[in-house]
Amino acid sequence: MKRVLPILLLTLACARKPAAVSTTTTAEAPQLPADVATIATATTTTTQAPVAEVNRDTIMATGEFVAPTRSELAVKTPGRVARMFVEEGSRVSKGQPLLELESDYLRINLQRAEADVARAKAAEADAARDLERKKDLIAKDSIPRATFDRSQANYDQAIAARQSTQAQAALLRQQVSDATLRSPINGVIAEKRTDLGQRLSDNTVALVIVQTSPLKLRFRVPERYLAVVNKGDAVKAIVDPYPNQVFEGRVTTVGGVIDPATRSLVVETEFANRDGRLKPGLFARVEMAAR
Repeated sequence: MKRVLPILLLTLACARKPAAVSTTTTAEAPQLPADVATIATATTTTTQAPVAEVNRDTIMATGEFVAPTRSELAVKTPGRVARMFVEEGSRVSKGQPLLELESDYLRINLQRAEADVARAKAAEADAARDLERKKDLIAKDSIPRATFDRSQANYDQAIAARQSTQAQAALLRQQVSDATLRSPINGVIAEKRTDLGQRLSDNTVALVIVQTSPLKLRFRVPERYLAVVNKGDAVKAIVDPYPNQVFEGRVTTVGGVIDPATRSLVVETEFANRDGRLKPGLFARVEMAAR
């Protein structure tokens, strides 16, 4: 009995093993969750990304506003800053005073020169009267010719003296005027590089001014639009500071060279910007008709 029991147990174990294997191999695979099954189906059926729709009637681009003119202003004559009339960000108009150099000595010299002009004019008038008298006398042979010639020479010298003093006064007057630095354009003070008391040389940049009205907007368009973008075309721009405001401008220049790297060309537009809300360096989203 002891030998028969182990043999019987071994026989039963061998008999059950094939049945277990048969059950495992014939059972159906478990179903995937719904979300995983959807992803698997999409992976097997999708072969390429969808192509974005392009509106061929409208050109859309991103551009940057730039100032048409940027001036670095320096004084014409060296001097020390006596007065400042503007700060950074100040809006200025053409001819407006921006700063003034010390000019006390120049004004004193100008007063002296103007007094010299007055004396020279008086001497010229006196010489002119004397010459007229000498003309009457020489006509009657009442004076020698040498006397008349001296009178004529005195008159000529008086004229030269008057012209010399006038030139000196004009030079000093111009120096006094040059002591005041004025704006050459309508614009905004972009940089202030000096202050009261600083001494400036004739090549020291004191202020930088940029033109803001009108303002230019530059952007690039693909080369395929070369034939449809023309000077005078209307352009609309939207900027982040004023998202609900549409600014309108006109095309002023269409670039004549295609960039070989991007296959695009530069378009330059102009915006009136009379209220000064648009600033140089501001980015804008641009739309224009592709006619």
